[in-house]
Amino acid sequence: MEESALYQQLVLRLIGELNIGAVIFDLDGTLIDNNPWHLQAWKKYLQEKQLHISEENYRKHINGRTNKDAIEYLYGRKMTDEEAMQFALEKEAIYRELYAPFIKPVEGLLPFLAALQNAGIKMAIATSGIPVNIEFMFTHLPIRKYFDAVIHSGHIINGKPDPEIYRVAASTLKIPPENCLVFEDAAVGIASAKAAKMKCVALTTTQPVSELGQANFISPDFSAKALLSAIFLPTN
Repeated sequence: MEESALYQQLVLRLIGELNIGAVIFDLDGTLIDNNPWHLQAWKKYLQEKQLHISEENYRKHINGRTNKDAIEYLYGRKMTDEEAMQFALEKEAIYRELYAPFIKPVEGLLPFLAALQNAGIKMAIATSGIPVNIEFMFTHLPIRKYFDAVIHSGHIINGKPDPEIYRVAASTLKIPPENCLVFEDAAVGIASAKAAKMKCVALTTTQPVSELGQANFISPDFSAKALLSAIFLPTN
């Protein structure tokens, strides 16, 4: 079966069998496989501040969280939004410089987005990131046209794992949470989606499968065969 036919089958089954009316995507590690560059950027930034972070601590305490939460964890104290953003913008500039030559969508993303749009399924981004990084992605990847809403850290009070960001996304799309399917790569993001009463597909781009168990489904990427297998094939 041709790839386009597989994506059509996938989307029809999402609608018919899971009753999905909207798909909501995390950004970092989900739309783009960029977390290795975020880690490099954090390490470079922290080296200049005579601080350090391990890959394990990055996964547990930084990945998927808002910049403010990450900065407060690294510095070990509460900060105002303005102070935290000052530090975060410095780090994010390093990230964009490092990642710009390598940016690309996760495998299968573009045809999946096209298939969802063709079927009339609403789509949103719900990211802990900041607007400048979202625009950075849109500048390099032609995917802005697919999304009905982009919800970021500036739209919420409580970051992931709190369900607020996914509830705001569903409300903006005017789709009930139980009819939303979320794609995430981080344990805190999965917890956020599940707390919002949404089904969740975890991508294995960032964290080991052992840390993604709260998700309903687990897939390596957005390829049609991988998603059909992850979501619809029996596991027993």
